[in-house]
Order: sequence, then structure tokens, then C-alpha cells
Amino acid sequence: MIARDLAMTGRYGAVVAAAFVVDGGIYRHDFVAQTVVDGLMRAGLDSGVPVLSVSLTPHHYQETDHHKAIQRDHFVVKDREAAEAAFQVQRTRARIAA
Repeated sequence: MIARDLAMTGRYGAVVAAAFVVDGGIYRHDFVAQTVVDGLMRAGLDSGVPVLSVSLTPHHYQETDHHKAIQRDHFVVKDREAAEAAFQVQRTRARIAA
């Protein structure tokens, strides 16, 4: 909802949201991750502002320094890619509008 609210303000050309979903054994983490992505897509469609997502769903996450470092580094890469995608979407939409 916050991604949608940010998009609806009209102050942003795009919104990027990050999710980290681990398998806690109670429900399927892939279902939860897909639901998060679907919600973000809906926020973009409802607002007309691109809402992009970075969603990591490790299958065997362990709360060790090693695993934390891997996930942190992966988020840095994925966040950079999402920012570039947001710029590309903005450039493409500007060309379409011209």
C-alpha cells in the first residue's frame, strides 16, 4: 500500500520496492513472493506510475554472517538494476508521449 500511496502522490516518476521473503515452514515463500509482486504490479497499474520490485526468496536461508553478506550484496546488485530499469521505463514512456 505504501508503494501505491507513493505512486499516487504524483511526485515520483517511478517507485522501487524491495522484498525479502524466506521460507518459514508455515506457508510457501514462493506464493508470498508472487503475491508481493502482484500487489506491486497492481499499484503501478492503478496509479499509472511504474512500480518495480526487487524480491529475493532464498530457499535455504540461514541467519549466518555468510548468508547475510550474500543477500546484502545481491540486494545491492538488484537495486542498481531496478534503478536502471526505472530510468529506462521513464525514457520509453517519454518517447511514447512525444
